[in-house]
Amino acid sequence: MAINYDKNSGLITIETAHTSYQMLADKKGYLLHLYYGKKISGSAEYLLTFLDHGFSGNPDIAGMERVYSLDAQPQEYPFYGSGDYRSVCFRAKGNTGADGVDLRFVSAEIKDGKYELENLPSSYTDNASGEGVQTLKVTLQDINIGLKVDLLYGVFPENDVITRSVLVTNESNNKVKLEKVQSLNLDCMPGDRDVMYFHGRHEFERQPDRMRVGHAKIAAYSGRGGSSHQFNPFAILMTPDADEKHGEAVGVHFVYSGNFLIDAEKDQNEMVRLTAGLPEEGFEWILHSGETFTAPEAVMTYSESGLGLLSRRIHRFFRKHICRGAWRDKERPILINNWEATYFTFDGDKIVDIAAQAKELGVEMMVLDDGWFGKREDDLSGLGDWVVNEKKLKGTMKDVADRVNALDMKFGLWFEPEAVSEDSDLYRAHPDWAFKIPNKPMIRGRHELILDFSRNEVVDHIFEMMREVLDNANIIYVKWDFNRSIADFYSAELPSDRQGEVAHRYVLGVYDLLERLRNRYPELLIEGCSGGGGRFDAGMLCYTPQIWCSDNTDAIERIHIQYGTSFGYPSVTVGAHVSAVPNHQTGRVTPFNTRGTVAMSGSFGYELNLGLLSDEEKHEVTEQIALFKKYRHVIHTGDMYRLTNPQEADALLAAWMFVAEDKSEALLNLVTLNVHGNLGSRYVNLEGLDEDASYRDETSGMIYTGSQLMNAGYPVRDFTGEYQARQVHFVRV
Repeated sequence: MAINYDKNSGLITIETAHTSYQMLADKKGYLLHLYYGKKISGSAEYLLTFLDHGFSGNPDIAGMERVYSLDAQPQEYPFYGSGDYRSVCFRAKGNTGADGVDLRFVSAEIKDGKYELENLPSSYTDNASGEGVQTLKVTLQDINIGLKVDLLYGVFPENDVITRSVLVTNESNNKVKLEKVQSLNLDCMPGDRDVMYFHGRHEFERQPDRMRVGHAKIAAYSGRGGSSHQFNPFAILMTPDADEKHGEAVGVHFVYSGNFLIDAEKDQNEMVRLTAGLPEEGFEWILHSGETFTAPEAVMTYSESGLGLLSRRIHRFFRKHICRGAWRDKERPILINNWEATYFTFDGDKIVDIAAQAKELGVEMMVLDDGWFGKREDDLSGLGDWVVNEKKLKGTMKDVADRVNALDMKFGLWFEPEAVSEDSDLYRAHPDWAFKIPNKPMIRGRHELILDFSRNEVVDHIFEMMREVLDNANIIYVKWDFNRSIADFYSAELPSDRQGEVAHRYVLGVYDLLERLRNRYPELLIEGCSGGGGRFDAGMLCYTPQIWCSDNTDAIERIHIQYGTSFGYPSVTVGAHVSAVPNHQTGRVTPFNTRGTVAMSGSFGYELNLGLLSDEEKHEVTEQIALFKKYRHVIHTGDMYRLTNPQEADALLAAWMFVAEDKSEALLNLVTLNVHGNLGSRYVNLEGLDEDASYRDETSGMIYTGSQLMNAGYPVRDFTGEYQARQVHFVRV
């Protein structure tokens, strides 16, 4: 069994293939954390020490025993008011208006299979698959204001993954105000730790930032309504010696697409704590008698052998237990998007013409972007009016889709369901459906307002408009965009004392609409987008198995963006396209081959005007598509290895590779970043191959052993010039 509970000692042990996780319900009724790391035998209770640290509060149940303080012990689920002055996961007020919970252990229950969360995305398993997945429910009881707190743990032994969530039930006769409900806490015994967050901005997302955890809180946070370009809801806590191959590391994903907080701190006793979940800022929830609040899920993964192994464990888990639906294991179609070719200036004939040109080159799907609906000729109007502009298209959407399908191409469509333009029929009819704070000037973003998806009638209306379009044309793909941050959280439907619920209710509304689309159109492929990568998170991946990685399509910038993304997300989830040069975002000119090589490390496509390409470039498109179809399986289902760090000062090469799970083939990708005179040969040590096997370089015909390529290295010769790219395919012989 993956989970064991010893009622006599209070020890709870979770085991996966390579890890152990232990907690202890101690004799005073508090739940302490003991250990998370490489698999051990026996109890880790011996690690606990009890000393009088001074100014650390002692719970009443300890009597005059000054050495017992929750401020000095590792906690499983710390709560405010316990005498623990570090970051806490839980805070609530009863009818006295005072913070006052006291959570005590009640029981532990073990079940086969994985728990499910109401109205929230979460990881899943096929319980008939024999994976041995189990659920642990630990129940804590608040003895003061009458709350029950259930800590849920989903254990995936083969994946070395433990998931976490929390249910809070009001068992009192009075309403309770929840002020903080986070999903995960991890306390580490005294010692140094580093934390890696992934920061960024629009057009430069998920840049790794590694810091030593010191005696102050370090936080990744979003209060923007979405998970944001600025911080990603993923973090890595690691030992200072951790690199790609060595050291211990824990990865934490928050499976949520709205505001979040992940913070880390070292306390007075040199213990390190990391918490993850909903932020305290901007969150309140009124819980009436008998009601239950469900916290979003957190996913936790451990590696005993560095960051590379951590990423590969996460990638495998996400591909099979986060992404879901008909497209989870299907080959994603190679697409062309009309945006950079036409912007708002197009008609149905132009779209079909682009599709015809693309089909000749091997593209598999045509995507019609912004401007097909309502009165939408620029970004000042039309959002919210999801009615086909048949005059502009010179026909119905079905006409356009059928003409594209007749070319043996799939057809896709762009939506921005959460936004509304002030110049729209929807806004004129329902101005109260947009987020606006009474008596306060509005905050606009990209000339847009955001619809109040905390209201069921708003979600109902948008679903019906989308349904009318999707029901009447053969559309197999939707690009779902979300193009601004939210500032004015206010719902005209909720009373003043419940406005703190709006941000979370909004995200629940987004998930509700996605779930409705998934149920009605099970074969529909939805690609997430938020000005590129502004909502690239595990919550969205439960509905949108690929996400547009960034609006920045510059190949060299994308190397950095996709490098950071790879720490927490598999390549199959990364939307990546070849675009025109000079690049729209940076003005940089890079070779067509380089743009293709970088974009192939994701779900591949094109974002340019094919009519402007030379015959030579069109030939390159045909060759790129053929290569991607050849390599697609190993890129999307193989193991990824980061061979160099392109962010190092004066890095010469960006090098990364994909290796088939059975080690039968591998694809090495190389891009020159900096050029110097008289460099000579360079050598890249490959990873993940079978040491005892031989591999043929399909380009040169040379045969190497796996041990040679991994230990002596692969020579990179005759490879000069800035921003040049090379792909090397190795096949086991």
